[in-house]
Amino acid sequence: MIVIEETGPLATVQDLGRPGWFDSGVGPAGAADRGALRLANRLVGNPEDAAGIEVLLGGLVLHAEDTTLVAVTGAPAPATVDGTPVGHASVLCLAPGESLRLGYTRAGLRSYIGIRGGVDIAPVLGSRSYDTLSGIGPPPLRSGSVFPVGTPPPDWPNVDQAPQSEPPGLMEIRALLGPRDDWFTDPAALFTGHWTVSPDSDRVGARLDRADGPPLRRNSSAELPTEGVALGSVQVPPSGQPVIFLADHPITGGYPVIAVVLDADVDLVAQARPGQRIRFRRTRST
Repeated sequence: MIVIEETGPLATVQDLGRPGWFDSGVGPAGAADRGALRLANRLVGNPEDAAGIEVLLGGLVLHAEDTTLVAVTGAPAPATVDGTPVGHASVLCLAPGESLRLGYTRAGLRSYIGIRGGVDIAPVLGSRSYDTLSGIGPPPLRSGSVFPVGTPPPDWPNVDQAPQSEPPGLMEIRALLGPRDDWFTDPAALFTGHWTVSPDSDRVGARLDRADGPPLRRNSSAELPTEGVALGSVQVPPSGQPVIFLADHPITGGYPVIAVVLDADVDLVAQARPGQRIRFRRTRST
């Protein structure tokens, strides 16, 4: 059993999402940085899709009622167990009554806590993830939240720590131009100069402000019919400030998508914090 003592700005239960519900109007949600959750689960010997905790910026404290194996990955929030500093992306054994405390990370945005056995709460539409856009799934964690841990898998973790680098100061994000690049007078402007992540960003999308370079201008005032949008789509509203869609993105949209970020780089975008500088790099293949 795990007890949440403090949550920080936001903490939610996340697994790898609920694909397959687009025809019912439900997006996949799931961990914003899927690679970080997979790594946390591998470190504690879980299947990669086990439910863990996604922590925004840090500030979470959890208390173990029983002996519990955990690992913290993603944004490198300083961690302590009952006041003793412990390593990032390492396997940690909490004795009954011990608490894991995450400080606030200086780089990156989202940390992940893998718990051996996984967070064992009832799934909704096949997933334990909370979708901030639709409200589907377990609500955000709060002080006093209690949840059980699932049955530990038979395989025991075979590593103590995994190397994990901090997010870079300048993120280079690969993107494919299209499908609606013909709606812009100069679509290549997306790849010129730099952008910065807006404070208005969330799990729905990373909203960008122009740092330097030419603006994105549409060549028509026509309305685009609503159409499907994918994870990593770079949608441009009338303001000209693009949004990179993340885990909780809507499944349809009415603004043109100028480009789509490669799936391999979406996790990197999920770690971009407000003020982070981003440069798009054009690619012609996935």
